[in-house]
This record gives sequence, C-alpha cells and structure tokens, in this order.
Amino acid sequence: MKYSRIIFAVLTLSALLLQGQAQAQAKVTAVKTGPRIDVSINNRFFTSYLFSPDEKYPFFFPVNGPATGGSVTSMRNSDYPHHSSLFFGCDRVNGGNYWQEGLERGRIISTGAVVAEQGGERVVILDECIWKRPDAPAPVKDSRKITITAPTKELYQLDFDITMEMLMDVTIEKTNHSLFSGRMDPDLSVKNGGVMINAEGALNEKGTFGAASPWIDFYGKRGAVTEGMAIFQHPSNPWYPSPWFTRDYGFFSPTPMYWPADDKATRLKKGETLTLRYRVLVHAGDHQTANIAGLFEKYKAE
Repeated sequence: MKYSRIIFAVLTLSALLLQGQAQAQAKVTAVKTGPRIDVSINNRFFTSYLFSPDEKYPFFFPVNGPATGGSVTSMRNSDYPHHSSLFFGCDRVNGGNYWQEGLERGRIISTGAVVAEQGGERVVILDECIWKRPDAPAPVKDSRKITITAPTKELYQLDFDITMEMLMDVTIEKTNHSLFSGRMDPDLSVKNGGVMINAEGALNEKGTFGAASPWIDFYGKRGAVTEGMAIFQHPSNPWYPSPWFTRDYGFFSPTPMYWPADDKATRLKKGETLTLRYRVLVHAGDHQTANIAGLFEKYKAE
C-alpha cells in the first residue's frame, strides 16, 4: 500500500510536469482562406499573410501584440498609402515600381502561398512571387519562407527569409523605398510618445536615420501597457548591417538601396541570387524588458 501511494505520487507529479510543459509550448495554427492565411497562437489571432492578386505585393496585417491583442502596425495611412503594415518591396527596379501605389507600375504577384506546417510549435508558410508589370519582362522571381513561433506568452516571433533570383540584368536606382519594412500604428509612433531605438542606443529618427545597425526596436504605451515591434537583420545578409531609413511617424526599414556603393545604383546580374533574412519580434514591454539585445545575439548564431 505504501509503495502504491509512492508510485501514484510520482505518476501524478510527472503528469503535472508534462502538463506544465505543454502549457508553456504555444500551439501555432494557420487557416488558408482564398488569398489569405490567418495565423493564431493558442487560439488567439496574431496575423494574416495577405497575397491577393489585386494588391501591390503580399504583406502582413494586422500584426497583433501579445499584451493588448491590438495591431502594432498600421495600414495605408492617409499621408503614405503605400505603407502596408509589414511588407517587402522595392522601387526603381529596371524602370518598374514594386513599392508605391499604382498596379500598372509593377506588382509582386504570389503564385500561391501554402501552409507547409501548422498545429505544433510553429507555422511555416511558403510562397513564390513574380515581379511583373505590363509590357515588360519580369526582372525578379522570389521564394520566401515565413516561420511563426511564440517563444513566450509576451513574445511573438516572425522569421521572414527570402531569396530573390534575377531573371535578367537588374538595376535598382538609388531609392529609399526598398526591401523589408514596417509601419507602426500611430499610437506607438515617436510623434505620439513612442520610442525608436537601435542596437547602439541611438534614439528616434534623429539618431537612427542613415545609421547602420543590426536592429531597431519601436515601442510605445497603450494605457498602462507598453508594446512594440523589433526588426532584426541577419548577419549573413548582403550589406549587413544596412543603414536604416526611419521616420518618427512610425516607419522603419533597413534600406541598403538608399546608400549604394557608387551613390547611383545597385546592379545585379542575370542568374544572380540574393538571400535576405529578417526576424520580427512583437513584444510586450520596452527593449530592455523584452531583452531585444540578448535575443539578437541568439539570432546571430542561427
């Protein structure tokens, strides 16, 4: 009888430990409906990957914070309607514009995103896109892998890995509209009391504009809660660390095409590939409580 009680106690403890581990491991799920993929974390909606052929390019919106459940990004503000939350694009590519409004100027068109993995600790989305505009050959094809996890209940993570293949010789003229970008919700902007800080501790547009840095974190208060979003550049990226194009109204992007080596253009040969990796952390707290610097050191090793 004594041994039975001991065995029962051990089994009960083991069950509780396993239950605790299961609770700690977030379940990440995805549902594809037409040209969108909705991602949830522990049954709480996080973001949608939108890839309609009627859009300029695929993008993520909303990008909901773990603390409030409200989006930390904004969509098509009246002053800059070409800012679509969290997105990848580029202007001035062989005469085409794959960034600003006007579909006839160029579009990045998904050939059909798929959910490759979901229901466990991560969601993996795969997509292939063609860059095209009317009456012109497509200059670029890209392949992208999007991995979404939730390391903690206060931290959501989105990895965006993209390989661009040049289908012809490509010239990207000097432009501030290039590659991976985020547009924060106005209530988190520096103009409304938010904070933008880079890895070196420089603050806001004045300190971060044009500065090369591995990451920038952008956060602000919503009532009593602080929430924000950081973008990391992986050290394997060409031009790492790229200078950043930043604005106090809420825009930030590591933008190498605005500072080309010859101050005129970036040139890529037919058949050349360009692989870029970014990590987005949507977090509660400021850059210190979220340990953004420490999390970047972890990312560097991956």
